[in-house]
Amino acid sequence: MKGTAGLLLAALLAGHLAAHTQAPPRPPEARSLFGEPLFAPEPSPQQKPKLDADLAAAKATYDRNPNDSETIIWLGRRLGYLGRFREAIETYSTGIRLDPSNPKLYRHRGHRYITVREFDHAIADLEKASALIKGQPDEVEPDGAPNKFNKPRSTLQSNIWYHLALARYLTGDFAGAIPAYLECMKVSTNDDMHVATADWLYMTYRRLGRTAEDAKVLEPIREKMEILENTAYHRRLLMYKGLLGPEQVLDPNEPDPVQIATQGYGVGNWYLYNGQIGQARQIFEKVRKGSGWPAFGSIAAEADLRRGLPSR
Repeated sequence: MKGTAGLLLAALLAGHLAAHTQAPPRPPEARSLFGEPLFAPEPSPQQKPKLDADLAAAKATYDRNPNDSETIIWLGRRLGYLGRFREAIETYSTGIRLDPSNPKLYRHRGHRYITVREFDHAIADLEKASALIKGQPDEVEPDGAPNKFNKPRSTLQSNIWYHLALARYLTGDFAGAIPAYLECMKVSTNDDMHVATADWLYMTYRRLGRTAEDAKVLEPIREKMEILENTAYHRRLLMYKGLLGPEQVLDPNEPDPVQIATQGYGVGNWYLYNGQIGQARQIFEKVRKGSGWPAFGSIAAEADLRRGLPSR
């Protein structure tokens, strides 16, 4: 009996020590616009090994050259892909202290300020970035999470204008978002960037009741376009154009929470535009309560619900 009791006590002590030596839980990365804590999404078991390896490689490169802006940017991006948004923001802030005239640092920090719902900080960063690129040639932005064709589709300038317009949209400054989306459209030189920009520009015109202009946005949208990655935006535009129904766009079997948020926000807007406010609210609530809270569709649904939808 003494031996059994001793083993039991040892097991209990081991469990107690393990509980007290485990790393404390990570704090929330953000709070929703309703005040709820938002914790870093857990990567899938298939994704995590590569994301961890990419971060380790970025950290090693940074350790060898901590004053280089490009290594700082890649470290911030790799942290962001793992949901470590606060560390990413601090990494970009370190870069800005070292290289305060680099628009790329403001572009990436502005993006992550959108993620954590700090829209005013995002707007300040992205306006700074837009001023720094004035009169400069554009450049392709390398992908951290490449599409299956391994072909980057966005540029530095398109990303700056896109995220600035989005940050203004999320604050309800639809009139202020329009000129930024129009600037983005000037540098959206392939179909992927065109549909991404056109989708948000269309939604912004709809919010302002500028029906003649929103109809023009849809004119060049075709069923056959060279879409390598922005399929959800393309399908949303086809829905707005009447070529797809909402039930064809929102796939209940979609496993990617980002795609669910993207598709869901578009479908919710379709119901909103067609006067079905209850259905729109139901979909926005479903989107905002999903696991894809860093997705722009989720943030936008949250912002719409926080401001309040029209009663009818």
